[in-house]
Amino acid sequence: MTVQDPRAEQTIELSASQPADGVTVLAVSGEVDMVSAPSLRDAVMPGLSDGSTFVVDMTGVTFLGSAGLAVLVEAARLAQQQNAALKVVAKARAVTRPLEATGLGEVFNLHESVDSALA
Repeated sequence: MTVQDPRAEQTIELSASQPADGVTVLAVSGEVDMVSAPSLRDAVMPGLSDGSTFVVDMTGVTFLGSAGLAVLVEAARLAQQQNAALKVVAKARAVTRPLEATGLGEVFNLHESVDSALA
């Protein structure tokens, strides 16, 4: 029998795809908290190159904490510096509520689906 330390469990799943040249879609699911936010950061930041479009699909996110919000803010700043387009797909209350409560919903280019983000 194997017993894992619950703190070692991954609380986030990340899956990247490139549906078109210069376009990356990162599907995020699970809890984006202080434990998993560095993984999100490591997946997002390298994708924000000059002129690219980077879509963070958060439809599978069940919790978005302050550390996750900080990663998104940092990504938005980097995207602006790199002339990249950062788009966030968010429709679940677990994601939209923290964005609205902090006023960050106005900062991000929010979409209800990946298709609308890519249109």
